[in-house]
Amino acid sequence: MLLFSIILAAAVVLFASRWIAIEATAALVVGSLALTGVLSPAEALSGFANPATITIGAMFILSGALIRTGALEFLVVGMKAGAGQSVTRLVLMLGLVVGVSSAFLNNTPVVVMLVPVVLSLAKQLGVKPSKLLLPVSYFAILGGTCTLIGTSTNLIVDQAARDAGGAGFSIFEFAPLGICYFLLGSVFIVFAYRKFLPDRASLSVMLPADRGATFVTELVCMGDAALVGRAVREVLPPNQPDVRLIEIVRGEQVIFAVTAMDLVVERGDSLIVEGTPQGITRFIEAHGVKIASVVEDEKRVEVRTMDLSIVEAVVLPDSPFVGRSVSTLGLNRLYGVKVMAVQRHGLQHRYHLRGMRLKGGDVMLLQSDRRGLDALRETGAVMVVEGVDRLVVQTAKAPIAIGVLAGVIALTTLNVAPLAVLSVIGAGTLIATGCIRRREAIAALDAPVLLLIASSIPLGVGMEKSGLANVIIGSVVGALSDVGPVAVLSGFYLLTSVFSSFLSNNATAVLMAPIAIGVANALGLDSRPFLLAIAFGASASFATPVGYQTNLIVMGPGGYTFGDYFRFGLPLNVLLWIAATMLIPVFYPLH
Repeated sequence: MLLFSIILAAAVVLFASRWIAIEATAALVVGSLALTGVLSPAEALSGFANPATITIGAMFILSGALIRTGALEFLVVGMKAGAGQSVTRLVLMLGLVVGVSSAFLNNTPVVVMLVPVVLSLAKQLGVKPSKLLLPVSYFAILGGTCTLIGTSTNLIVDQAARDAGGAGFSIFEFAPLGICYFLLGSVFIVFAYRKFLPDRASLSVMLPADRGATFVTELVCMGDAALVGRAVREVLPPNQPDVRLIEIVRGEQVIFAVTAMDLVVERGDSLIVEGTPQGITRFIEAHGVKIASVVEDEKRVEVRTMDLSIVEAVVLPDSPFVGRSVSTLGLNRLYGVKVMAVQRHGLQHRYHLRGMRLKGGDVMLLQSDRRGLDALRETGAVMVVEGVDRLVVQTAKAPIAIGVLAGVIALTTLNVAPLAVLSVIGAGTLIATGCIRRREAIAALDAPVLLLIASSIPLGVGMEKSGLANVIIGSVVGALSDVGPVAVLSGFYLLTSVFSSFLSNNATAVLMAPIAIGVANALGLDSRPFLLAIAFGASASFATPVGYQTNLIVMGPGGYTFGDYFRFGLPLNVLLWIAATMLIPVFYPLH
């Protein structure tokens, strides 16, 4: 028990802190459990063959195919038409489209697909994206709670029930509470988004120059630069919105903007400017200056500006880029993409880029031609926030993708075969029919999430085998046996919700499920309501950006801070906790 407790504590700290890559933590957890003898090698590796892991992997491919074939395009078109010129109506339409999509698809690709669309609509309506993007994430979370396949957390809880000898959950058994959750959450979002969400400029280049994200870069005035010999005030006036002078570096002398306005630009001057990507591009083209250097893999180089675009790209939470330094990505060698700057939580990083290790939510300022940007976009490692997504879709195959998903749902509902089997057959069918290419299917498999689940499952087994689960169950029963079953249920939900705000929702569900089952059995109660409390408590995580993947995805494009999530998400967490305490015993009796 002591050995397992040490491994468990280390795993929780590493998964929550992301000090090392999730893949590394997963491997160390599995290896440690087997090496120490806490579990047999077969038990330590059982997570990789678990039906929940296999089902979640297959659902990633199903979701990827639906996105790739443009099967959701009609929903997006309907949303645009229904929103009109009303921001509140747009929020309602977003709730409908995102909620319905997330009930049957993995919500991460749904949100990634919609972020550029929402940015474009925000520009058309003259509203800041910060008013819209966090609601998109919250709608995706709420929609995912409505069905068994809507979120990986529900699948994990379902498998925990089956492993304990129960019947598991049907595909729509989550729907009564999930629909109530979605309606309550949607009402809160619609009435609270104006008050609680900031009116802050997006980090996206899609917005007008005076509202877009700004980056700091260095421009060199060569001998043929058009601005050499002209007054600084003339070429960079203080009130210019899209490019602002910070300082001039002339030899060894640094001249700040406030004292540089009356100077004449000389050959060899370096202008340190702050501006939007499109503003910097226009300034370079108009005045013949050059960007001093960018990171081209292992070295800094002079750059060409002809036929190149400057765009922003958000590093996705489970991107293979996370934890790697900019110089080791090989973006120029692989795609012809050069890194100009990195923005993290509103701070600009222009220098020492080569050694900077990326984190989920970082925004990279990139320079490349169209072909390179398209190739980088295809990797799924970043979200290129530049126009509505231009991925090539196979719209002719959309009916096949929709039919396969509908078939998996229908056959699962009729209990023709286990969901894991049907989802694997569905994924294979989509690859065989060309709805999604083999390379795209492999890319759709979210490796960090799958490895986290595969390593968390043996932790749950270890809790039971080591006896730690029994100790915790005995302590909980002894402390709460007199407070009543509803209070115990409510306490489990609250504890799960708190843990999920800082730890992975999947890992939280894996660790909490066996304890919930044990406590329910010890109190003579039905364990299913307690498992539902774990599922909904782990999924409904709104108060932090790290509580759910989609929260982190919208952080950069929306310009959000941690405080924005807490201010907008905590009341929603509390509201849904109260709702769960009242509604779970109604829909799913405790006895």
